[in-house]
Amino acid sequence: MAIYLRQICLVAKDLKAVTADLEGVFATPVAHVDPGVGKFGLENMLMAFGTQFLEAVSPTRDGTAAGRYLDRRGGDGGYMVITQVRDKGEQDAVRANAADNDVRVAYDSDRGHWHIMQLHPGDMRAAFFEVEWDDTGEVEGHWNPVGGSGWQDNVNTDRVSAIRAAELQSDDPAALAAHWSAVAGLPVEDRNGVPHIALANADLRFVAAKDGRGPGLGALDIRASDAAGIVAAARARGLPVTGNQVMVCGTRFNLID
Repeated sequence: MAIYLRQICLVAKDLKAVTADLEGVFATPVAHVDPGVGKFGLENMLMAFGTQFLEAVSPTRDGTAAGRYLDRRGGDGGYMVITQVRDKGEQDAVRANAADNDVRVAYDSDRGHWHIMQLHPGDMRAAFFEVEWDDTGEVEGHWNPVGGSGWQDNVNTDRVSAIRAAELQSDDPAALAAHWSAVAGLPVEDRNGVPHIALANADLRFVAAKDGRGPGLGALDIRASDAAGIVAAARARGLPVTGNQVMVCGTRFNLID
């Protein structure tokens, strides 16, 4: 089983303001806006971090899952871990694992050339876990959520070039790691007492929730080509900075050399 981290989705109350912060801090332009999310009562934007993507969504009406998530976690923050597998067989294996562990499929879409499966964030105990595959099978190129191809014209790696890890927090990180391991079909690795799951191109890290916001997607490790520039830009925008960590959209971004 090879699962690739292709996209992280954040949720924000004010998409315009968060987009300005993300563009200003990471010097990365918007690569795509998907009008299709309107059917879920959302608006969005996506930007490329190398060959992976950071998405932000915001509710446009009452009663959305995203709105409930904002209320539950007390504001902006991490929302979805979005991954890609090579074929239907690997997606079906995760689907079977989910059923075996009482995890509901929150959204399922077969679009012929593109197959999406989202697992319920409550059942995953931290965040949505999306697993999708498409007929191209390009894990660093074609990506349907950004319109397939063409996004390569809107990439700037001067400050950031990849997402290296997603950090999921819980009152019981070992139990959360074991749960995600059972669903993903990948082993838990103990690294100096911290549970990790190694994806094909990034890690999932499981830590204790210490920020008062409860379980969720709390942080990302990003490969920073210009950590000093990111920190300076965050400070200039009045965003929280602690060492080589900046906070944007309620999410901690750890700047990894």
